[in-house]
Amino acid sequence: MKCILYDRECIDCGECKCDLDPEKICDNCMECVKGDADYRGILVSGIQLENENRKEEDR
Repeated sequence: MKCILYDRECIDCGECKCDLDPEKICDNCMECVKGDADYRGILVSGIQLENENRKEEDR
């Protein structure tokens, strides 16, 4: 099966699972961002910079 987020085969990472319904694979329905609020918030669990990624690959 082809990954819907990245240009690769599916590796069962779970990133494509719907935030509202974990049994559903994301289909870009946009239900998670619809609403009447003036803004939306997100929770960021980490940031990986490109140069940090290269340093780890060199190890």
